[in-house]
Amino acid sequence: MEQLEGQPNFFQNNLTSTEEWEIGIDEAGRGPVLGPMVYGSCFWPVKIKKELAKLGFADSKALKEQERDDLFHKIKEVNEKYLGFAVTVLDPEYISNRMLQKEKFSLNKISHETAIKLIESALNRGINVTHCYLDTVGPTEYYRDLLKNHFKNSHPHVKFTVAEKAESKYPVVAAASICAKVTRDAALKEWKFREKIPGGGTFEFGSGYPGDEKTVNWLKAHRDPVFGFPDLVRFSWKTCETMINEKITVNYGEEVVANSASTLTNFVAMEKRGHFLGKLGMINHFVL
Repeated sequence: MEQLEGQPNFFQNNLTSTEEWEIGIDEAGRGPVLGPMVYGSCFWPVKIKKELAKLGFADSKALKEQERDDLFHKIKEVNEKYLGFAVTVLDPEYISNRMLQKEKFSLNKISHETAIKLIESALNRGINVTHCYLDTVGPTEYYRDLLKNHFKNSHPHVKFTVAEKAESKYPVVAAASICAKVTRDAALKEWKFREKIPGGGTFEFGSGYPGDEKTVNWLKAHRDPVFGFPDLVRFSWKTCETMINEKITVNYGEEVVANSASTLTNFVAMEKRGHFLGKLGMINHFVL
């Protein structure tokens, strides 16, 4: 690439530890009720950040699909030479597991935990990260302080910038956003249902957001009277709980839970009261 001609390979000759690097973190698919949430990171030497920015990185949501794909191709082309990237795919089952476990774990906490692990993975590779840029999740100051406190003993020199719409302000976050968005889109296109679904399952589900009528219709069409929804769906979303309450009655002898204030909540609460007996496998399939 013309912008980077003459630059050394920053992943050789110990430049990972002697150069200053910055890292950007962003996600794709936080809000949808369908599909995985993907976190992406991109890190590059501060020395050539302006040259790399000229490749055209911008907020992935502001780009067309082909533009995102082309930029991701550029990222892969210079990967492990001028920059590095990583993605973490959190599938719907994992998200629901964490959010519906006995000690509730919010989506914000999942996001914070995932971002921290991506930063740690770069640092553990010997990358001399001096500045991290992140799109905010929850209150900006709280998130920044959380990161500073987490790394204050192991990497006290690292600075953190947490901002709303960081992907539109910092090219390194925009690059991370592209990595996350392209990966999520590919995961959805290549999704293989584990369940036996008539017709093999259709991906005509609109945007995947709970407020999308096309998405809601897809959920209703793929709702099972026993197991709820296919593994593409995040059971922990309120939309799913409402649909389950509409259709599902659970009867275990003396225990009857039917169209109560929260069928899903009561279903999980049965575990606390010791009524699993031999039904644990079915409950795991129903809830998670």
